[in-house]
Amino acid sequence: MRTTSVGVFRIATTGPGDVSGLMDLIVSGAIDPNSILAILGKTEGNGGVNDFTREYAVAALCTALAPKLGLSAPDVEQRIAFVMSGGTEGVLSPHITVFTRSEAERPAGLSGKRLSIGMAHTRDFLPEELGRAAQIAETAKAVQTAMADAGINDPADVHFVQIKCPLLTSERVAAANARGNTTATTSAYSSMAYSRGASALGVAVALGEIGSDLGDEDVLRRYDLFSKVASTSSGIELMHNVVIVLGNSGASVSACVIGHAVMEDAIDAAAVVSALNSVGLGAAPQTTAGRALINIFAKAEASPDGSVRGFRHTMLEDTDISSTRHARAAVGGLIAGLAGTGAIYVSGGAEHQGPAGGGPVAAIARLSD
Repeated sequence: MRTTSVGVFRIATTGPGDVSGLMDLIVSGAIDPNSILAILGKTEGNGGVNDFTREYAVAALCTALAPKLGLSAPDVEQRIAFVMSGGTEGVLSPHITVFTRSEAERPAGLSGKRLSIGMAHTRDFLPEELGRAAQIAETAKAVQTAMADAGINDPADVHFVQIKCPLLTSERVAAANARGNTTATTSAYSSMAYSRGASALGVAVALGEIGSDLGDEDVLRRYDLFSKVASTSSGIELMHNVVIVLGNSGASVSACVIGHAVMEDAIDAAAVVSALNSVGLGAAPQTTAGRALINIFAKAEASPDGSVRGFRHTMLEDTDISSTRHARAAVGGLIAGLAGTGAIYVSGGAEHQGPAGGGPVAAIARLSD
């Protein structure tokens, strides 16, 4: 098995098209553009169907990286996994997190498992397959491929699986109807949840968290079925799933480690602290010698039963602001207070991603060695 070194860089942005921070690190030599494997970002759009800040950010990054890689902009998107999550409500701050991977020799005396990353793509889906068993099965296969790419054999070493998945549009629904098929829903907004949910169930199947005997009827209904490490985000800009597996591997000599916990609800501060503790950190101010927080990645959603710990919430009834925006703001504020920064990755819509109303939270720390 090859030995790799994984680097992680959190870079603030002034807008969806701002690539200056990344370019500065490339010019300085801190980042080799040829080593970039994935870029996850938070953009200041609405996180909905018409959030074009996600596509704008990817286009800007591809255009900037193309000459550095000797590729066309479309080819850059095929080489690097881009996952942009729209919505920086409350104190959440727009930023990107760049993951690099390169071959490396193991230093003498280095022991233990370190941060590793793997990537895979599913095939393109037909509109009528979104939110259904086909998407579950294909996602499960892609997760296993990404695990192998990361050099991870044990599912217990997987701490976060980020997926970018498609959504339905009127044109895509019409195309399915023209073939005599129906889609899981005709609502573009609702299709985001179906696609996220099916993708998350695919992660759970791949990691053995649940069985593989699932049908279309389980998506968005069997909320007792979920993954503790899945994070899925829907977008209009693709028709396949992009899968990024983050975990710890003995084949990695990274200066970083990752750990996770599961939030039972939107105010589960103890779980956030547990995630920080899993990488040797505590709540802010973080004074643990020899370790520094790089970023936190989490999912957020309004509890579908309309309550949090016995008290009613109104996120699902607000017709002015979508529930996902409420949830990102609430969970983002909670985590930011414990992490000591608003530059964290909190994505809305946690269907089958952790228990209903909760979600996974993962932390990456850099070690001094």
